[in-house]
Amino acid sequence: MHRITVLTLFQQMFDAINHSIIKRALDNNIFEINVVNIRDFSKDIHKKCDDYPYGGGAGMVMMVQPIVDAFKSLNLKNPKVIYTSPRGKTFNQSMAKNLASYEDIVILCGHYEGVDQRAIDILGAEEISIGDYVLTGGELPAMVMIDSLARNIEGVINSQSLEDESFSKGLLEYPQYTRPEEFEGLKVPDVLLSGHHQNIDKWREKKSIEMTKKNRPDLLGE
Repeated sequence: MHRITVLTLFQQMFDAINHSIIKRALDNNIFEINVVNIRDFSKDIHKKCDDYPYGGGAGMVMMVQPIVDAFKSLNLKNPKVIYTSPRGKTFNQSMAKNLASYEDIVILCGHYEGVDQRAIDILGAEEISIGDYVLTGGELPAMVMIDSLARNIEGVINSQSLEDESFSKGLLEYPQYTRPEEFEGLKVPDVLLSGHHQNIDKWREKKSIEMTKKNRPDLLGE
């Protein structure tokens, strides 16, 4: 069974991910999420896990000792370790599929001004960003990655959904419609009501290309 372990200072934030499709997969033991509180491994009487940066500068830096001790407590053999960081490689669908192939994944969530570089080096963590912006902590990026990679674990969702969604074929997904056939004068395209699957496939491909040209021309090399 696939296991995702999160190292964080804010354990309660991950209650938000235990819903919908992810919750159903967890309940069915398709994969497991283990959230570990780094503060539990602090040797400070007040459970302090951060300190001022050497060399000066604004903010605080997460200390190496609680992070490394939290990681060692897992006793995992050769897990894939990720550190959520704005300076990392940008997360994408290809990376999500690749991560879904690992049995054990550990995600270290940074906070404040980041973590002591020695923690990253000792854990052998790959730095990954979810976009060119800065957040207050790594918990939201961790949840984004978990949701995305979990969908690529066999049994979490229908395999047909993976084939037809955005980025699966290098294009954005085509528009979707459901009942009613008409709403406030807007009708569902006739081709989707025709029952002619070949024509429907052609329409969807055309719309995917149009959507990609409009919103993400970089995917088409434009």
